[in-house]
Amino acid sequence: MNRFIQYSPEAAEGLRKGKPLVALESTIISHGMPYPQNLETAREVEQTVRDNGAVPATIAIRKGKILIGMTDDDLKFFSQAGDIAKASRRDFAPLLAREKDAAVTVAATMICAHYAGIEVFATGGVGGVHRGAEATWDVSADLDELAHTAVMVVCAGVKSILDIPKTLEYLETRGVPVLTVGTDEFPSFYSRESGCFTEYRVDSPEEIACIWRRQRQLGFPAGILVANPIPREHAMNSREIEKAIKDALVKAKKEGITGKAVTPFLLGEIVRLTGGESLSANIALVKNNAALAAGIASTLIKGAVKPA
Repeated sequence: MNRFIQYSPEAAEGLRKGKPLVALESTIISHGMPYPQNLETAREVEQTVRDNGAVPATIAIRKGKILIGMTDDDLKFFSQAGDIAKASRRDFAPLLAREKDAAVTVAATMICAHYAGIEVFATGGVGGVHRGAEATWDVSADLDELAHTAVMVVCAGVKSILDIPKTLEYLETRGVPVLTVGTDEFPSFYSRESGCFTEYRVDSPEEIACIWRRQRQLGFPAGILVANPIPREHAMNSREIEKAIKDALVKAKKEGITGKAVTPFLLGEIVRLTGGESLSANIALVKNNAALAAGIASTLIKGAVKPA
């Protein structure tokens, strides 16, 4: 894949100087938020990574090349272009062969980060098992990617539009370690509560880095999911967000929304139903995850790993 990779000047310099890099996805820019909030958020998230001692590497596909890191012109392009594809693992060959532009999902970002030698990736929420999956078989490719691509994913849990208990069961079956930061309860994206609990609480970047190093030393192919709850001051009421989600799901079914269009449709509808509160929460949690990911990446590259 290296023949298709194009590094931004900042990412290339970071690699040359041995600085810690943090991968960032681009679907949040092209499909997750409206303009201009998407562009503002992309810039703020990148700056958050820098402020916490690491180099941001926002990843996308443009004109047959995989971008590892973006210039500001790239960020502007992906925030405003209306015909950006949404790429997962299955889409690489067709998109690169046809020299198309695409934002990359969690799964695709993990693949690109792994090839570029980036161990830590910050995002908002990962995909998972959709509600009603027992009838639709709608399960995100993000989960299988976590099972066999060695990248640590820092998130605010899975998107709360999904079936969280089934998603955690799937991750357990596929052998993916799930860590929760500062709590035993798995967060639900907009909210800190989900009613689901995990076995491994962590309380510092050093502890997370140690677990990651052991995972790599064991030779296991799986990544690790680090669930970092949204800051309390930005968290939404779990009952209110659940009502908005159910209303959005009803509308999606009524309008026949399926496949890759489901998640962006639901997120947009939830923004409308919450009067923009969910968008503010989304921005806050992404920045929070970026700060933690930068701290972990800095710890790893300094070798400051202590026993967990």
